[in-house]
Amino acid sequence: MGLLKNLLKAVAGDAIDKLKENLEQTVKTAAPQPQRPVQAAPERKAEAPERSAAEWQAYFRDIIHSTFPGYVVRENVPVTDIAGFAASECQLYKTRPRKVYKAEWGQPYSFVLYQGAAPAAVVMLGGGHSHDANVKYLVARMFAKQSGLPYINFYTQMPNERDYVVSRINKFL
Repeated sequence: MGLLKNLLKAVAGDAIDKLKENLEQTVKTAAPQPQRPVQAAPERKAEAPERSAAEWQAYFRDIIHSTFPGYVVRENVPVTDIAGFAASECQLYKTRPRKVYKAEWGQPYSFVLYQGAAPAAVVMLGGGHSHDANVKYLVARMFAKQSGLPYINFYTQMPNERDYVVSRINKFL
């Protein structure tokens, strides 16, 4: 038994030595890897100017009043002004069919454009993409949809250049 162990050690030792030699030889003769060219950092898109909520409201107010003079514009309109009170209910989630939301729970619309006495479109300002998942905004969106009104959403962390704002509102009107 001892002879067999010694024989295995010798064979294994020779195999390991040969593997080491082959590995060293391969490393020495391997061609150097070509380096990838360094890419310049991507150009950053224009960032939204630092504005407070009141400044964003004033910015959009100016754009809407100057570009859409044929509409009467109201600000911070409660959802109930469009959908009514407790008689209006909606369901937001298919996974919770018994959960009913009422119009008075919705986030007030930033702007509502009226043509004559009838509302024509809703413009909503929100800080960040996460406001899309906020129940208050979801309720407001659902009641705008139920009322047949376009719901035009703008994120205040984006630049919202004047031309962009005008073209989006025109698209929905």
